Amino acid sequence: MAVRHRLIKVSPSAVWAVLADGHRYAEWVVGTSHSEPVRGQWPHQDAAIRFQVPLGPLKLVNETVVRRCEEGVGLELEAHAGALGTARIAIELRPWGEHCLVIVDEHPLQGAGGRLHNVGFEALIQMRHRTMLARLARLCENEVREAREAPRQASVQGAPGAGHA
Repeated sequence: MAVRHRLIKVSPSAVWAVLADGHRYAEWVVGTSHSEPVRGQWPHQDAAIRFQVPLGPLKLVNETVVRRCEEGVGLELEAHAGALGTARIAIELRPWGEHCLVIVDEHPLQGAGGRLHNVGFEALIQMRHRTMLARLARLCENEVREAREAPRQASVQGAPGAGHA
C-alpha cells in the first residue's frame, strides 16, 4: 500500500478548494492532461470526472468516481485505468497548526494492477505521489499567495498618483 504525506503551507480549506474542483484534477494528478466532471456534483459521493492520459499520439480516456466524501476532511476515489483495472485513492486532510497535512493512500482494487502489484510497482506509485503532492502544494500555496497579494496590488494601483509620471 503506497502511503505518502506532505505538509502544505495553507489551511485545509484552501487545499479542499482545489480538490473539490473537478476541472482542476488534471492540474495536480500526475499523468493526466484534461479533466471534466461528467456525473453528479463533484466531489460528492458517486460523482465522476473523466480524464485524459496522453500516450504519444493517443489519448486514453478514463474515469474517477467518488466513493466517499467528507467535506474538507477526506476524499476516497476509485480511479479506472482501462486494462490496468481500478485503484482506490484516499486523500486525508489534517489541520497541522495553521497548515494542512495531506496524506495519500493508494492501492489497486481490481484488474491487472492488483495482480501485478509488487515492490517495484509500489516504488513507482511513491514517486508519482511525491510529484502529485508537490503539484498540489504548489497550486494551493500559489493561490493563497496570489489572493493575499491582490488587495495590496489594488491598493497600490489605486493610490493617489499611482501609475502617473
